[in-house]
Amino acid sequence: MATSLPPQGDSSHIEQAQRLLTPAAWLRLGLAWLVVAGFTLAADGWLGAGMGPATAGVAFALLFGTILAASFGVVHEADHLAHQLGEPYGTLILTLSIVSIEVILIASVLLGPGHFPTIGRDSIFAVMMIIMNLVIGVCLIMGASRHGDQEFNAQGASAYLSMIALLTGVSLVLPNYTSGAGAFSAVQAVGISVVTVLLYSVFLWMQMRSHRRFFVQPPRGAMAIRVLRRPDPGQQSLSAARPRDTRALIVRSVLLLALILPIVLLSHHLAAVTDYGIAAIGAPPAVGGVLIAIIVFTPESITAVKAAMNNEMQRAVNLCLGAFVSTVGLTVPAVLVIGLITGQPVIMGISPAEAALFVVTMVLSMLTFNGQRTSPIQGFMHLAAFAVFALLLFQP
Repeated sequence: MATSLPPQGDSSHIEQAQRLLTPAAWLRLGLAWLVVAGFTLAADGWLGAGMGPATAGVAFALLFGTILAASFGVVHEADHLAHQLGEPYGTLILTLSIVSIEVILIASVLLGPGHFPTIGRDSIFAVMMIIMNLVIGVCLIMGASRHGDQEFNAQGASAYLSMIALLTGVSLVLPNYTSGAGAFSAVQAVGISVVTVLLYSVFLWMQMRSHRRFFVQPPRGAMAIRVLRRPDPGQQSLSAARPRDTRALIVRSVLLLALILPIVLLSHHLAAVTDYGIAAIGAPPAVGGVLIAIIVFTPESITAVKAAMNNEMQRAVNLCLGAFVSTVGLTVPAVLVIGLITGQPVIMGISPAEAALFVVTMVLSMLTFNGQRTSPIQGFMHLAAFAVFALLLFQP
């Protein structure tokens, strides 16, 4: 039965809205906008032609910390929305919010003064290694340490992995065989962007509609059967029915947008400082992509680990695999379109060593999520694969 809302003049709503904006939320929001104001007014003086190592280091620490804190705030608000809306809607809000931040940061680097044609490729591949090896490995080990082997919906995991294999293979491996430079032609870039957007849109539609059952936590013992049956409509409606506070949803949605906007405004300055730092220390360009991946996915990674430790393995799977599907589905078209509009070369093809690591990660992930329960043994294997990626990162 739907719960009726109190009258509009009820002071409890005002008090509840005030409780939503906790001191930590006010502090996070205020500091983010204070840093935006500072860099807007004085960025030319700090980050101009005379920028030195000390200034760049301080600016990077301030920008990195502010954007990371704002990202944590975005995840915090999106996580509350997730619990209000239920799965898979809540996780989709969280994932799309985080991936939009990644697209903003990559676009800032591409549109900045530096020349980094591989930043999109490097960021996507770094996200894959971090999410599908490091974070999944930690989730499997930490979840098993508290709850033993955990159940998840194998059909949903299989759908995610199929999307990852197709979209990532086409975006990062295929370019090496379409041209010698690892880039798509203009016609190919348009076609790949359209196909990616259409396929990702269809996937989201089916995830939210006809095949939503693939992405919800199965009842205990249900995955002993290979195929999860369609739930009874009456039972499904009871599980989906939950009281929703409309005012809380509005307040948290507004706060989420207010925290994303400072990230948009500061991303250009971070790109300039990152360009300077990479050139100054002679680091490989892929480090820029790793930094973007760390900034964007650290909060969501922590959320996924917490979900695994709370025996919510399906939510952890949705966060990890769903995050990377959204990364490829949104970042690849954005990068290719920016390249077409600006005329900048965009190199998407990964190196042979990275292609081998991509295949290893895909095969390992398919074996990990092929059964009905998780295993910490595979968790250590995923961590080993991430260690290999870290080793190769700084090798010429």
